[in-house]
Amino acid sequence: MSGGVDSSVAAALLKEQGFDVVGMMLRLWSEQGRDDSNRCCAPESVALARRVAAQLEIPFYVVDAKDAFRATVVQAFLDGYGRGETPNPCLQCNRKIRWTLLLEHALALGAELMATGHYARLEPDPRGKLRLLRARDLAKDQSYVLHVLNQDQLRRAVFPLGDRSKTEVRRLAALRSLPTATRHDSQDLCFLAGDDYRHFLRRNRPEMLVPGTIVDLQGQVLGEHAGLANYTIGQRKGLQVHSQAPMYVVRKEIAANRLVVGTQVELGAGSLMAADVNWLAGEPMPGPFRAQVKTRYTATEKPALVTPLDEGGWVRIAFDQQQRDITPGQAAVFYVGEAVLGGGIIQ
Repeated sequence: MSGGVDSSVAAALLKEQGFDVVGMMLRLWSEQGRDDSNRCCAPESVALARRVAAQLEIPFYVVDAKDAFRATVVQAFLDGYGRGETPNPCLQCNRKIRWTLLLEHALALGAELMATGHYARLEPDPRGKLRLLRARDLAKDQSYVLHVLNQDQLRRAVFPLGDRSKTEVRRLAALRSLPTATRHDSQDLCFLAGDDYRHFLRRNRPEMLVPGTIVDLQGQVLGEHAGLANYTIGQRKGLQVHSQAPMYVVRKEIAANRLVVGTQVELGAGSLMAADVNWLAGEPMPGPFRAQVKTRYTATEKPALVTPLDEGGWVRIAFDQQQRDITPGQAAVFYVGEAVLGGGIIQ
């Protein structure tokens, strides 16, 4: 439970279906001097989740995950930017915190399953394994961030909202007079508390923000950047370069502390390499296969050929058409039909 409408409705539906439900909430890390600013577990969120649990007449526990969250999710976020990447901390949180630490606490309480308010679906395949499917409401689909799960975790997972739309979920919450019915969704990274990530980096890793040169693909100096971590692939605004044509970030050169920019025609790539690939079936595909590949949470899937490589945990993805926003640190997730086959981190 998070104090939001999705997890509240998920708990209510399961209780009505006859499950023995226990509410659990994660107490996550907040930046020093900004205590209780993490929206996922701010005092207001805890109070709302507790009120929902009391209304549903279910037990409610808060699990302290502050140290684990700081050591895994936040540290990976900082390290990723230090390598010149644009990391997605939600992937680490789902892998290491929700579906490892929290699941272990749930099992220790005697639970058999763990439900969340994620918009995704599960179904068995002919071999008896579970397939992770897109949500019915594609606008809310969260299968992208759940591609990190394995079969053991999927067997414990329940996603009560996978067949429902967000509009329907809010209607169900209102019908049950849940106090979270009208609470707004948060689009920000929880530990940033609505702050710009650049300010967070400046406070926590100022050594990343050393100014350097901006050059074009021919090496001509066009201006000065304010620290490579301030930019992401495909970015156009805020470059302040001297050029007649609009320029976009093409890549970052960490060793030289250079930001390389190019025109829209020069931006993009037709292929990528991804590592740390998780195959939801527990084993890689035996050879190259066609798939729809999503390279960011908000991106549209694009057709590609995915080739598993002999070097364990790597794939090469060749797109049918040039892609402009392939960004190291983000996940490339492959879909065949409605099913997620796997995904890895773009290198």
